[in-house]
Amino acid sequence: MLGIIIKSLIIGALGGAAIAAGAARMFHAPKVQSMGAFRTLGELNACKGDPVTHFSFGLGFLFNAAASVVAAGALTQDALHRVIPNWAAGSLLLKNKKVEETMHDPAKMLFAGAISGAIVVVFLNTLASIIPESMAVIGRNILGPAASLMINPVMPIIFWLAALDAGKTTGIWGTILGGLAHMIMGNAVPGIVLGILIGQSIEEHGYIKSTQVMIAIVTVLFIIIAYFRDFFDKIIALF
Repeated sequence: MLGIIIKSLIIGALGGAAIAAGAARMFHAPKVQSMGAFRTLGELNACKGDPVTHFSFGLGFLFNAAASVVAAGALTQDALHRVIPNWAAGSLLLKNKKVEETMHDPAKMLFAGAISGAIVVVFLNTLASIIPESMAVIGRNILGPAASLMINPVMPIIFWLAALDAGKTTGIWGTILGGLAHMIMGNAVPGIVLGILIGQSIEEHGYIKSTQVMIAIVTVLFIIIAYFRDFFDKIIALF
């Protein structure tokens, strides 16, 4: 147990510091290179600088993360992208309500994230280690299929509908690249996201040089991934 706690403290502090500082850098894009996830940025903004809201938002996802770590024995994105950044922001906002001086400050978020990360990871790993194996098997049988359904097909459908709603050109690119991504990678989400980026660039600027470069890069990327996943060999075998 002591070994688990020590390792969890180290990993939680390093991971929490990185994810919290990266989320703070998102508020300064495009002046500086951002390092966080868009969903983390949106959820931090949704709390509107209220520390209680940040803590309660993170607490809600802590239960999901706890259920997942008990069932699957692994930390999920809920812990890193939702619980830790919001608790780091909430702890800073308790003393100072100005988000520009707290939540938007990568240095302050780094230290607050390290503390939050250490606490969260120690709690989750300790919980997972003391839960009987029989209960973990029950949780795995319930949460495993649910997580699989969320990844595929629920999330691809949500992103595809967003692409269709964004416009005709975006919808076409999202559908084409999403279909190719599903055949090559087994998940349509990466292709749909790339399709949305390309489609929106075309609708806003047309087929300018930067858009053509983006299309070329995506094409080469898909060909490389397909080659290393033996996609072409499978297609030939089907015929």
